[in-house]
Amino acid sequence: MVNLSLDSIKAVILLDAEGNRVLAKYYGADRLSLKEQKAFEKGLFDKTKRAQGEVILYDNKVVLYRSNIDIFFYVVGSLEENELILLSMLNAFYDAVSTLLRFQVEKRSVMDNLDLVVLCLDETVDGGIILETDANAIVNRVSKPRLDVVDIPFSEQTLMQAYQSARDKFASQMLR
Repeated sequence: MVNLSLDSIKAVILLDAEGNRVLAKYYGADRLSLKEQKAFEKGLFDKTKRAQGEVILYDNKVVLYRSNIDIFFYVVGSLEENELILLSMLNAFYDAVSTLLRFQVEKRSVMDNLDLVVLCLDETVDGGIILETDANAIVNRVSKPRLDVVDIPFSEQTLMQAYQSARDKFASQMLR
């Protein structure tokens, strides 16, 4: 008999280029101890640091991953979990983080904006249940109004302010 449950995510892990933890959230009743988590993450990183795929089986779990510059995003599910569902969640989370960090997804920007990344993860997954797979919806819930942007009439803007304003509006329209 198939286990019918909404819990599909066992863990979401972000590791840097050396395999050190940047962010990790484990879900479910069978969560690992901190020592087991570190061992799991080290083995997972060793297996995927040079690999070019997107999905692997590791420690009787399905793991989807994505890397960018110096950071790795991992989504861990049970052996029976549908990889397409996990991939959808991973892509939504990655795209939302990328948008929030202005497409500079690297360790430094993630660490500087860890509060936004954690909020983004919390809006995507709650208790192992996928809540949202639309990156724009996640960004809209997480993003805070920028304090450095004031609506200045176009005729009173400097050239740089006008350029920045036009670029931001264009980018937001393209992401819809």
